[in-house]
Amino acid sequence: MEELYAELCLTSVCASVLQAMHLPLPAQIAPPNPLLAALREKKLGDRPADRVLLYNPDAVALWLYQKYTAAFAPAALCSDLALPVRSVMPTVTPVCFASMYTGVLPEIHGIRKYTKPVLQTKTLFDYLPAQGKRCAIVSTEGDSISRIFLERNIDYYIYDSVEEVNETALALLAADNYDLITIYNGDYDGTMHRHGPEGAESLAVLEHNVAFYAQLVSAVQRHWRGHNVFYGFCPDHGCHEIDGGCGSHGLDMTEDMNVIHFYGMQAAE
Repeated sequence: MEELYAELCLTSVCASVLQAMHLPLPAQIAPPNPLLAALREKKLGDRPADRVLLYNPDAVALWLYQKYTAAFAPAALCSDLALPVRSVMPTVTPVCFASMYTGVLPEIHGIRKYTKPVLQTKTLFDYLPAQGKRCAIVSTEGDSISRIFLERNIDYYIYDSVEEVNETALALLAADNYDLITIYNGDYDGTMHRHGPEGAESLAVLEHNVAFYAQLVSAVQRHWRGHNVFYGFCPDHGCHEIDGGCGSHGLDMTEDMNVIHFYGMQAAE
């Protein structure tokens, strides 16, 4: 059977955020996701989003959503859209998140394998500060998001554990000092490499990621109710099982290329 890849690529995330915030779209980046543009018009009208929250759980494949749909109920119920999204090759974390936040393909941004250099290509973390927007990254130490986006005029909150990351993310939301908050959780990816994508330990972590996203959205609704908000659940790549019951990714196959994204928008009260 022919591989069926999602139509929309994760490179569209960068322009979608800029468009939602009514900021200039650089000519070299992929165009905005048309469904997100339509959602923005429906929910916000002609008002720009002035707060953006992007939650980046690692390795959440579309097929997981298709097979374990009920496990994603908390994310689906607090979002406006559930979208299949196509990743980029190779389907490894630094390549994919670099593509998401630059809006360009690997051959342009330059990360084409599992390495974590500081990106020289412009990203959301360059475009937003240039327009006076305040940005924060909340991530675990050593992971791609904590490395490849360094040396920007933004604030970094880097911790040893997912628990510290999540606690800080909620505190930053409540403090309401940032226009964009990016939060990374890599615990499903780490667990599925050891126990397989469908191992009991892995599915428990996946459900925790979904529940935390719903918790973030609840915090958005409480603490950012005076803002026009764009929020999303945006994984980087999928995963598949390999010999020995372990998990992996990196291949040009639907299990690795197709991911599930959730998005929502909230108009100021």
